Amino acid sequence: MATPVKVYGPTLSTAVSRVLACLLEENVQFQLIPVNMAKGEHKKPDYLKIQAKKRVKFCLTDFYALTVSHFHQPFGQVPAYQDEDITLFGLKVVERCRTFLWERQRPSLIFPIIWPWNPESRSINRYICDKYGSQGNKGLYGTNPLERASIDQWIEAEGQSFNPPSSVLVFQLAFAPRMKLKQDENLIRQNEEKLKKVLDVYEKRLGDSQYLAGDEFTLADLSHLPNIQYLVNGTDRAELFTSRENVGRWWGDISNRESWKKVVEMQTSPPPS
Repeated sequence: MATPVKVYGPTLSTAVSRVLACLLEENVQFQLIPVNMAKGEHKKPDYLKIQAKKRVKFCLTDFYALTVSHFHQPFGQVPAYQDEDITLFGLKVVERCRTFLWERQRPSLIFPIIWPWNPESRSINRYICDKYGSQGNKGLYGTNPLERASIDQWIEAEGQSFNPPSSVLVFQLAFAPRMKLKQDENLIRQNEEKLKKVLDVYEKRLGDSQYLAGDEFTLADLSHLPNIQYLVNGTDRAELFTSRENVGRWWGDISNRESWKKVVEMQTSPPPS
């Protein structure tokens, strides 16, 4: 029996839930290892420790380095993803900004800066599809170069255009109240307007095709699930999506996939003792 891959992180994390949805789509057996970030478990030695010296850097951009290595998540980010003896994780140069703001007791600014640049889960999902695509949803990351190019285009649209304003709204509207932090109304208004413009583009696109990258569900659609889930079900801004005919139809479709319903169930179930 194959050793299940390991995913480290809390299910409520948008990045972790994105990876879990992909694993379920591809019928990959996995072990979820919860990480309580509120208690600082992502900074403890067991999570940060280096298990071996070998490290192979395979992707570098101006914003992050994504590394394949034989160790866990040494920088205290989630998710960390382990498949056999290979671990995937990401490094954010904006970690310094997060630390700077936290130390100066400005937590309300942390997520707007950090969440827009969260590429690890998308890269992990591409890897999952490359390795396990034949055993689950074979078209999740396309079946030819042209399909993949279209999927990548919309994954980039999600990461660059949709994720920044939607992440700010998720934090300000869903998480700030739970954390008893004051909401920034100006920030909310600004990012709501930005998100509306993005959704207007989506509305037009989804009038031409069933899904973003064509007529089949792909990683491009899957990548949107975590943030929309929070905004539709955890805030009073559901009409941003449901008021748009094509976007509303699309959301109803992708949110009812068995893979995503299982992720939501995991989020609402008590953690294992």
